[in-house]
Amino acid sequence: MGRGRVVLERIENKINRQVTFSKRRNGLLKKAFELSVLCDVEVALIIFSNRGKLSEFGSTDVDKILERYRQCCYSLDRDNKVDDEQGAQISYGEVSRLRAKYECLQRSERHLHGEELEPLGLKELQNLEKKMDRALLQARNRKTQVMLERLEELRKQEHHLGEMNKQLKSKLEEKRQLVDQDIQEPGNRATVARGKRLNVPISHTNHAEPEPNLQMGFNQEAAAMETMTLAGGSGRNQAWLL
Repeated sequence: MGRGRVVLERIENKINRQVTFSKRRNGLLKKAFELSVLCDVEVALIIFSNRGKLSEFGSTDVDKILERYRQCCYSLDRDNKVDDEQGAQISYGEVSRLRAKYECLQRSERHLHGEELEPLGLKELQNLEKKMDRALLQARNRKTQVMLERLEELRKQEHHLGEMNKQLKSKLEEKRQLVDQDIQEPGNRATVARGKRLNVPISHTNHAEPEPNLQMGFNQEAAAMETMTLAGGSGRNQAWLL
């Protein structure tokens, strides 16, 4: 079985810590030597223990390697300083240019508002007048464009509302026709029922004509009563004459 994973933390036991330091230091010195030999590089290794004991390794001379390291770091620092100075100069120039441009824009704005016009000459005033004319023309064109767009929107709204009005009118007319039909249907049904009860065609139910059967019976009774009256009157006349 392989060795378990070592937790990278401080070893509390002093003896174990010292043993581990000795083993790892020797392994590190060995690796540094192998690296210098295999890759033909200059390697310098400096180790201080917790007691202050120095352990070092150098593929050549440690002092020469350290001096070379200091020179390299100094050159890097110097290059960085030069770059920083150049960057600062560039930034300062950019800031100065932007500040001058900002002041020029502020001065132009004051001139457009009619302020500080006394130092300006005739040519500068003419240029300012041309700028104002161009600005006024652009404002008028933009105003006209906005008004036309608004007018087109209002026309579309008017057309849409007109279509909605037509639809509502058609629906209202349909509802009115339905209401009229509902009002007329009860009267028509009563007329049809009466015509069926009297055996009269529906087309003649609206005419107020006397019923034939009732009128015939009435005429027969009236004729009989009239005959009896005449008969009774003639008998009395005959008796009176006698």
